[in-house]
Amino acid sequence: MKHINLLVLLLMISSIAFADGGGNNLTIVIPNVKNRSGNIEVGLFNKSTDFPKENKQFKKVVLKAAPNTKYTFKDLPDGEYAIAVMHDENADGRCNFNMLGIPKEGYGFSNNVRPKFAAPSFKSVKFSLTNNKTISVNLIY
Repeated sequence: MKHINLLVLLLMISSIAFADGGGNNLTIVIPNVKNRSGNIEVGLFNKSTDFPKENKQFKKVVLKAAPNTKYTFKDLPDGEYAIAVMHDENADGRCNFNMLGIPKEGYGFSNNVRPKFAAPSFKSVKFSLTNNKTISVNLIY
């Protein structure tokens, strides 16, 4: 009987501690997707050393391309984050470049940073998340 009472007490304490879901929601809106071809890949990064490396995202989602694409990451802890988005028009899972090294597919970053000759730094695209937030990322084609 003591074990059951202890189990019930622990369940009650854990439900109180996590009653609010334990985190923030972050909604990403991509308003200028130019067509419905392929996929939209959204990478959420929380470490400067991982940004914007493939397969180093804190969280990643692949969505069917559509105008005004939107996605919500749920229950994120407070912290600093950065977003990288790619319109993978041919759905091959990578960003394709022309002979000069310029992306042939749409891409974008949080804070709508427009990089010059290389990917932007984490510092330039990071934002703080302490409450629910909506961020718009405009793609560069």
